[in-house]
Amino acid sequence: SSSVKFLNPPEVPESVYPMEVQYSCSGPLMVHVQVLVSFDTGSTVTIFHRWWPCLPGPDRIRPVLLHFPDWLVYHPDWIIDQSSWVLSCLLRSWVGSSASVEPGRSPSASAVVAMNVQNPLSRPFKQHLLCPSWNTEIRWKVFGDRWQCLKEDTPSLLSSLYGSTGEHFGITKSLHPFRNEMLEGQRIRAVSYPCAFTVWVLLEQPCRDRLCGLFHHIDSKENYATPTVFLTRSQLHVQLQGEGGLSSAFLSPFTLPVGLWCLLTLELKGRMFNIAVMLDDTDGYFVIGGGKYVRGIEGFYGPVIYHRTRIPSTNLQLPWPVRMVNLSGWFEACQEFKLEVDHSCTDVYTALLLKTNTTSSKAECSSFQPLSKPQRRMVAQMVDPESVGRALYSAVLRKLNAHGSVEVMNRLMPSLLQAGCLGDNRALHLSSVLYSSGLGVKKQPYKAWLLSLLAARKDYRLALLRLGHLHHVGDQTVPPDPDLSYAYYSNIAKQTSTDRLNPSSQQTFVESVLLNDEETLNAQTNTNDDLFHWLKLQARNGVADAEQAIARMLFWGQQGVTSDIQTAVRHYERGATRLQDPVSMYDYAIVLLTQGQGVPKDVPRAITFLKKAIEQQGFTPAITALGWYYEQYERNYKRAAELWEQADHLGNPDAAMNLGVLHSQGLYPGQAADVKAYKYFLKSAQRGHINGGIELAEIWSRGISGYVPRRPSDAVWVKWASEQNGYLGTVLRKGLNAYLQGNFMAMIYYLMSSECGFKAAQFNVAFLCEHSPLVKMGDLLYEKHTEGQGDLSAAAEMYKEAALKNNPQGWYSLGLLVQEGQRLPATVLSQLNLLQHYFSDKHTLLTTLYQCRDSSSDEAHLPCTLALLATHLQSLQSFGNSSIK
Repeated sequence: SSSVKFLNPPEVPESVYPMEVQYSCSGPLMVHVQVLVSFDTGSTVTIFHRWWPCLPGPDRIRPVLLHFPDWLVYHPDWIIDQSSWVLSCLLRSWVGSSASVEPGRSPSASAVVAMNVQNPLSRPFKQHLLCPSWNTEIRWKVFGDRWQCLKEDTPSLLSSLYGSTGEHFGITKSLHPFRNEMLEGQRIRAVSYPCAFTVWVLLEQPCRDRLCGLFHHIDSKENYATPTVFLTRSQLHVQLQGEGGLSSAFLSPFTLPVGLWCLLTLELKGRMFNIAVMLDDTDGYFVIGGGKYVRGIEGFYGPVIYHRTRIPSTNLQLPWPVRMVNLSGWFEACQEFKLEVDHSCTDVYTALLLKTNTTSSKAECSSFQPLSKPQRRMVAQMVDPESVGRALYSAVLRKLNAHGSVEVMNRLMPSLLQAGCLGDNRALHLSSVLYSSGLGVKKQPYKAWLLSLLAARKDYRLALLRLGHLHHVGDQTVPPDPDLSYAYYSNIAKQTSTDRLNPSSQQTFVESVLLNDEETLNAQTNTNDDLFHWLKLQARNGVADAEQAIARMLFWGQQGVTSDIQTAVRHYERGATRLQDPVSMYDYAIVLLTQGQGVPKDVPRAITFLKKAIEQQGFTPAITALGWYYEQYERNYKRAAELWEQADHLGNPDAAMNLGVLHSQGLYPGQAADVKAYKYFLKSAQRGHINGGIELAEIWSRGISGYVPRRPSDAVWVKWASEQNGYLGTVLRKGLNAYLQGNFMAMIYYLMSSECGFKAAQFNVAFLCEHSPLVKMGDLLYEKHTEGQGDLSAAAEMYKEAALKNNPQGWYSLGLLVQEGQRLPATVLSQLNLLQHYFSDKHTLLTTLYQCRDSSSDEAHLPCTLALLATHLQSLQSFGNSSIK
């Protein structure tokens, strides 16, 4: 019989390797020795083949000199341009009847040995017997490091934490080709090589839809690609795309737990479920959480990593930043506290509601006083922890307002945190702002970030805005991340668009009022102010602009006027019917077209007013609104498009927006859906349309294949749309009202807004820190007094408060009041310990007040000294005049 055997096979490929083959034959046959290399693409190449004749006889030994190519043996260098990645290298031999390169179906004898092949970057460098040219040597020194193991082989799709609200919002990421030539060549040759994804996730609530987006891949044709991972109620639904458009999906046998961090690892290894898995990672984009086609989970994401070229080693340790902020621990502690509040004695509620002294121990109940009947009735209405949280937050604000400084902040912080634990997102946001700024408490950026995450997960508008700003600019806690920033900004931007369609008393029009803008400050009013009454008088006298101004103030809550939609609608109606004003006709028609805005829906009447506004002055917004009627109610897209084209030509932003929607949905008559939508969205955004900005940013976040490149840094342009949110406007209005009243809470409200990145609020916080708000308020109140609108004692009170805080400008301003002939109230002098000067002459009181020249402030020395000198000169002049008389 025949036989063949390798006596000293090589363990790894070498450039030249002497080997011996032992063989024997049963007849006149051929002995073959061959080396085969298989690649991850599935192809196989023969790199060595020798054969010789064999006659019958005893065993013989033949030396064979194996030769391996440099690209399989050595590290790439200035001659070896590219080494290859291989799956296997086989050394085989057989005894056959011919010189064929294949052994046939039944060789007489055979032997196979598998060699170990190192990856190209672990192989030795070849010692060449050549000297490189100067040009080649310089090129190698400059570009030689392109063969090093780069970090780009494990791109981080999410390196921070993300709070997912369970809506159509998430993080969009796209990958680029490798910069490394060898790795990119590897990627192009095969889109099914081994790779893995690892995702840290904390599920807070089971999926409420049929499917929730956990992590998925959308290709350039807007189809689901490999890998796509959804969540049913609590099981994983995994979908993979294969060659020829074949797809496969399966459900995981395990369920995703609620309230615990889990590490999910998805490994792709060539063929799975009888399909060759395809993954072109540069085609389309990846989505973490919710997206255009599916809602996200309700929970949190930790780091998400794509292991692009190798399967990762198993490591179940929570990485930073998940270790830094143990959300699982927070949920557990918070739940325990909620149960404590829910089941403990009634007097615990008393502590939370009335004293803001929180407790988590039933044993402390006995320390509280019994409740009065009114208190018990109030507590009886508070049947859930969220109600207690709201009451506790209000109690904290009352205490803070009453104290009027940050000194009490540290004592109130535990109550504020427990209010957030009980479900008040305002408390979470305020706690975050205080820890971030260090106002009255120790600065703790990580804790501030955690609290914002908790509030943002619950869809609180200001927390979403703060995290969008934080990840846009970055700080010591997190680096800038435009994709993560956009995830938050897109959420609040969409909410802003919805909120504006549903105005309420909790929303106020966003106004960028700077505290150094005297003209704008003086224009602030309310329904009891003279300015508002003057506008009402003008409106009754038939002034259309005044009617428009009053309606606008009342509808949106502008210029200090509280929103009153029903009254605003009556002004719209009067302007439309009595004054025949086209602007009022348009505003009233929009109200009639929309359900639930202070008047019953009346479409025919609305169309009548729109047509009148167009006939009277060709009012462009009315043209657009009429087009909207034809689209929504008559489905007459041709007529709608004609009207919108007309209005767009006249520069109307709504018309451009609507045309963009028609093109994007393929509803434009005679045209399929195309990229013209981008042009119209860009045009509407440039004209200041919120929804146009949102749609434009959405396109930039994903890109349009072959037309609009992905521009995540520009996608946060949607920041502008986010900052038009009415809930932000309410906080800004509270800050301005507090400032106009000389209230310390102005700093708190403006700080809450400035942490969201709103520039006007940031300026106002700096202004309040640089200038004494008490002195500034005194100036405004004194100005109102000179106009006959205010009480002088209120201005004196502001100056007194500033003086008590050792502000020299407060003393100086009190002196100016006296110098101008005003008499200071006895209460003011008493609190300044100057009551003995109540009946003193003007000179004595002024010389006392102008001792502000002794202040440590360099800025106060000169004005106070000059004022004191002027007082002495006036006294000498009065004395001289008396002597002459």
